[in-house]
Amino acid sequence: MNGVKVVVVGAGVVGFSSAVCIAEALPGCSVTLVADRFSPDTTSDVAAGILLTQDFPDVPLERQKRWLQDGFDELLSIAQSQHSSEAGVLLTSGCQIFKEAPANKTPYWSDIVLGFRLLSERELKRFPHHTFGQAFTTIKCECTNYLPWLLNRFQKAGGQVQRTKVTDLRELGLRYDVIVNCSGLGSRSLAGDGQVYPVRGQVLQVEAPWLQHFIRDADGKTYIYPGARYVTLGGTRQQGDERPMPDPGESDAILERCCRLEPSLRNSRPAGVVVGLRPGRKHPRVEREVVHVNQHRSVHVVHNYGHGGWGVSLAWGTAVDALTLIRKCLQDTPLPAKL
Repeated sequence: MNGVKVVVVGAGVVGFSSAVCIAEALPGCSVTLVADRFSPDTTSDVAAGILLTQDFPDVPLERQKRWLQDGFDELLSIAQSQHSSEAGVLLTSGCQIFKEAPANKTPYWSDIVLGFRLLSERELKRFPHHTFGQAFTTIKCECTNYLPWLLNRFQKAGGQVQRTKVTDLRELGLRYDVIVNCSGLGSRSLAGDGQVYPVRGQVLQVEAPWLQHFIRDADGKTYIYPGARYVTLGGTRQQGDERPMPDPGESDAILERCCRLEPSLRNSRPAGVVVGLRPGRKHPRVEREVVHVNQHRSVHVVHNYGHGGWGVSLAWGTAVDALTLIRKCLQDTPLPAKL
């Protein structure tokens, strides 16, 4: 593996997680990360960053559970270390509430998060429009800290960074042996993936230091996530919407919904409004293929994108998965030229 050149495309949480995994696990490889946007200008910087996930019916349960488990274990080790505040990774406790009880009251991730239990009737009285709830401790990962921290970790492992816009993966194939595509929404063009679509997310940031516990409506549209510097209030999930600017009407609606769950937010102070375009897809694409650059050269491409609103939750786990695929790629090198 010595001397093999690997390039990672994308500087969001999935790209940097992949780059760090590769650089630390394969020190004999030369690893370069290329992107045209870096923190604080990535979609990941907008993410509330709480570790939860949904079920992906087309992905084997064992695999998606491994994605979350690997990510949770990695971030838990950071949260319990001296690097917690610098990395923006912290433990957070709270509840997820439902207007009607789900068919599966105990989700597959219940034994990954800490202290999972069902809310009591007394606790549910706080939310008169909800009939069921789950309480647990998970992790909040604030990417405005975490991405710069990962960049430093990547460079300490020997990784190199280039700011450039990639328009063709095959062009990279002339200079690198393995391409790791973590371009998110950019994979519509770079990978020709018509299954990728934008999911617009708008969130508010407010100062409310008295709030210590998160509240998430299970419909995914209303949530209150206290963090180190501010409380994130959300949100929107607008498929196919690519508006980059905040919508004042949506901000008002978000605040109103959150105040119904936590009336004390009426006394919060505005700290910001941010918008991000999540890379929506039926399920994340973590797989490898061979791309023919020209008649004399072919390269391995490992795709790792399409996480939707679960990028922070699954980034490290899918990066570990991608690393396994890269090892297989390197075992298969060199590739034959396309005939």
